[in-house]
Amino acid sequence: MIYTIIDVETSGRSNKLTEISIFKYDGSKIIDEFTSLINPELYIPDYITALTGIDNSMVANAPTFSEIANTILSFTKDCIFVAHNVNFDYNAIRNEFKAINIVFNRKKLCTIRLARKLIPGHKSYSLGKLCKALNIRIVGRHRARGDAEATVILFKMLLNQENAEIVFNDFLKKSSKEATLPSHLSTSVFNNLPNTPGVYYFKNKKGKIIYVGKAKDIKKRVLSHFYSKAKKSLAMCRETADIDFTLSGTELIALLMEDAAIKQHYPEFNQVSKRTPKMYAIFSYTDRKGIIHIAYNTLKATPNPILTLNSITDCREQIEKICSQFELCPKYYHLQDTVAKCNHFKIHTCKGICEDQETFKQYNKRVINAIESLNNNLKDVILKQKGRHEREDAFIMIEKGTYLGYGFIDKNEHINNTEDLETFLIPQKDNSDIQKIIRNLIM
Repeated sequence: MIYTIIDVETSGRSNKLTEISIFKYDGSKIIDEFTSLINPELYIPDYITALTGIDNSMVANAPTFSEIANTILSFTKDCIFVAHNVNFDYNAIRNEFKAINIVFNRKKLCTIRLARKLIPGHKSYSLGKLCKALNIRIVGRHRARGDAEATVILFKMLLNQENAEIVFNDFLKKSSKEATLPSHLSTSVFNNLPNTPGVYYFKNKKGKIIYVGKAKDIKKRVLSHFYSKAKKSLAMCRETADIDFTLSGTELIALLMEDAAIKQHYPEFNQVSKRTPKMYAIFSYTDRKGIIHIAYNTLKATPNPILTLNSITDCREQIEKICSQFELCPKYYHLQDTVAKCNHFKIHTCKGICEDQETFKQYNKRVINAIESLNNNLKDVILKQKGRHEREDAFIMIEKGTYLGYGFIDKNEHINNTEDLETFLIPQKDNSDIQKIIRNLIM
């Protein structure tokens, strides 16, 4: 069996190659080598130069990837692709081939995952720290040839470990997930994930949550991240060192849990739902003349909201609807400002309160009816859900259109009314994202 032990340097976020080094290894000795700088055809950032020492002048006259692509293809043909954190190097190279419309597929092995299995117990499996612990000298750290040569020595050491043949063969099986899992993630952590609904949390080496997701099958969904070739997924997988999870019973409760967790932890790789959306509210007040007004403002600035909504547009649409239905005045419904009397382009049902053609008592009766109509449309709802196991039920509680939270109850509990349920409620915050989730459920 022939191995090509590879290391690449890249330009940073754009992940264009700036250097590649490949050692062809037959299991006992190096039989060939290919090393080259590569012109990425874009600017190399200063922080990358500081790390690798490769600057723009060094690559100015170097070949582009397309110029050495055939060499790399032939050099790695019928060989096992080996690297330290193999998914990074493999995907960086494969993306370069993809850009020039060439398919690149090789069997691969990761020396981080092999080392975790064959020489367990080290505090860190980064190339620098592992080599230091094993007395492997790296000549030219963060340069492709130096790191690749050190990986060759490490690889030879791994080949000579007890049970190495069994471990290598297991990792190379098509059904094996070892090459797919993030290099810093223990196989046992992945194997412990359940095939049930819930929320999962990707964590980095420091234990910080970097991504929150929900799924009806946690294990299956997590694995799909590791197969993804999107830049965001690749970057996230490189950071992932642990995965935690919380069971939900149903996908709907998982969705509610996910929203709350994202807004609590602000994970780096979650782009949606990080910001708590601003909510708006319809409210009423009485002016000095005794006329009841209906208006809207942000929920935060509204002491006694009648109805909470997602946007100013939603507020105006609701007010226009009620204004027409109950023959109210657009001026006192704050659909028109700074006007002596209403002249709304769409609503012409006003009976003249703005021109003193009816008493405020007559007008207020219709306003009160309108407010009652809004209140009556706000339902108290208990949504029954499946529990996290067969001995349990779950529920979602909504009061007058406001989401209060969810809960789990043992099936042996006797529940007679809503107050009994509140004992088991896990309180949650309502927001416009949650309202979008539950709106269709309570219509």
